[in-house]
Amino acid sequence: MKENTDRMVGTVSRGIRAPIIRKGDSLAEIVVDCVLRASETEHFEIHDKDVIAVTEAVVARAQGNYANIKDIAQDVHAKFGEETVGVLFPILSRNRFSICLRGIAMGCKKIVLMLSYPSDEVGNHLIDPDLMEEKGVNPWSDVLTEETYRELFGYRKHVFTGVDYVAYYKELIQNAGAEVEIIFANNPKAILSYTKHILTCDIHTRQKTKKTLLANGAQTVYALDDILTHSINGSGYNDTYGLLGSNKATEETIKLFPIHCEEVVRAIHTSMAEKTGKNVEVMVYGDGAFKDPVGKIWELADPVVSPAYTEGLEGTPNEVKLKYLADNDFADLSGEELKEAIKQYIHEKDVKADSLVGTMVTQGTTPRRLTDLLGSLADLTSGSGDKGTPIIYIQGYFDNYTK
Repeated sequence: MKENTDRMVGTVSRGIRAPIIRKGDSLAEIVVDCVLRASETEHFEIHDKDVIAVTEAVVARAQGNYANIKDIAQDVHAKFGEETVGVLFPILSRNRFSICLRGIAMGCKKIVLMLSYPSDEVGNHLIDPDLMEEKGVNPWSDVLTEETYRELFGYRKHVFTGVDYVAYYKELIQNAGAEVEIIFANNPKAILSYTKHILTCDIHTRQKTKKTLLANGAQTVYALDDILTHSINGSGYNDTYGLLGSNKATEETIKLFPIHCEEVVRAIHTSMAEKTGKNVEVMVYGDGAFKDPVGKIWELADPVVSPAYTEGLEGTPNEVKLKYLADNDFADLSGEELKEAIKQYIHEKDVKADSLVGTMVTQGTTPRRLTDLLGSLADLTSGSGDKGTPIIYIQGYFDNYTK
């Protein structure tokens, strides 16, 4: 009987355990050592086009990229002085934004906090959309005061955290020493009736928000990526993203999104090549780009999925849908004949340089960026809790049915 030598496994994503990373650790050396040790204990080989993904958190920890809320306060006060500051469109998060808001409030005399509704940018809901419709509220035009919001919708707690973010953010600002007024609106121009000095806190729409405000009479406009772009009192910083991508570290400090990630990626790539002779791709990843179907929360609270990666991870997949080929082009074939026909089709597709985007045979493949896809896979593999696997090793991602 003929032996079946076909490979039966496609993509494999492994969480690689690592020691607790501290400031000053040689991260590239640790990552490479952990991957090579894992390959020995788990009996897998290193191949060209394997992918090492390292979470941004350990990169920032190794860099010691931290700041105190007093540093945030100093930078905010330097930009706004004694003006009333409109804080626009923050996400509802104890981990992501509350610590930043404390620092912002410490640097202000008064804040007008404008919350988007029915949810924030990443899907955390303040209001049930059905209830909003029932109450006759138009989210595109209506500006609600805190009093009106409470009269219409009462006290609503977040489905996962059990926190009433309106009350939580209000108390946090007051405890930091600032006056606060809260409004609810989705048009950024609404804030201009309260103040011309704005700190917009949205993530992926920030450039458009800034442009709209400046075109409609705002005098001072900054976004979170303008705060802590340089060191304050010896603090950490991020010259590209500022406070975007930061996380709460302690009650007084934040861990910023890592800087100089390209250097980390290159060092890991070079070391792997020297020790294995293989061209292993490397990336730093943060939040994955996916949405929770129950809570309706879009995971991506970082400014990007991957702040740095090797050149081989540039671009998007160029894939075809196997079931479309089986049901259409090769509907009259079956068994080994069908298998060989599909393999030949894929082989010819790979040889051609032309993209298949827009053709029927690619429908349903969704050509997202490779780094967004791989970063999402890595984020789901590593989890956000106590797995202890900040390094993800991915194999077979660039294989297809012909390999």
